[in-house]
Amino acid sequence: MRRVSFSHWPCSMARTADLVGDPWTALVLREAFYGTRRFDEFQRELGIARNTLTDRLRRLVDEGMLERNPYASEPIRHEYVLTDKGADFWDVLLAMSAWGDRWLVDDAGPPVTLRHTACGHETRARVVCEHCGDAMPIEESRMSFGPGYPVRLRDRPDVKARFDRMSRD
Repeated sequence: MRRVSFSHWPCSMARTADLVGDPWTALVLREAFYGTRRFDEFQRELGIARNTLTDRLRRLVDEGMLERNPYASEPIRHEYVLTDKGADFWDVLLAMSAWGDRWLVDDAGPPVTLRHTACGHETRARVVCEHCGDAMPIEESRMSFGPGYPVRLRDRPDVKARFDRMSRD
C-alpha cells in the first residue's frame, strides 16, 4: 500500500503525524530520550527489524531531529544524538504518555512515572496556556487561521464551515 504524505497540508498536527505518526518513529525517539544512541542498542531495546530501524533513523536525521555522528572509524560506526529540534519533541512524548496513563493502563497503574527533578515530585504532562499558565480544556480553546494557512483555501465554503464549527461558543 502506498503511503500518503501529509507533509504539505496546512495543518501542523497533520505535518507532525506525517513525520512521527508510525509507532516505530515515536519509539525510536523515546529511546533517544532514554539515552540510546547506537544502532545496535536501538535494535536490541526495541526488537525492531534492521531495515525498519534504518528507515526511521534516516528519516529522523533527514528531518533534523537526530544527528548522525561517527564514534568509530574501523569500521565506521555512527551514533544518533538528539538535536534541538528532536529534544523539543519531549513535550509531545510526555503528552502521549499522560494520555496513555489516563486511558490505557491496567489496574497495576502506569508502567513508567515521571519525576520533576527540580521539585522532586512525581508528575505528568499538562498543556497550559503559555500566557496565563492555566490549563486549556477544549471548552476554552479555539482554532483559527494562522499566518501560514494558504490564502487560496481560506474562502472555500467547506474550510470556512469547519473553522466556524471550531469557533462556536
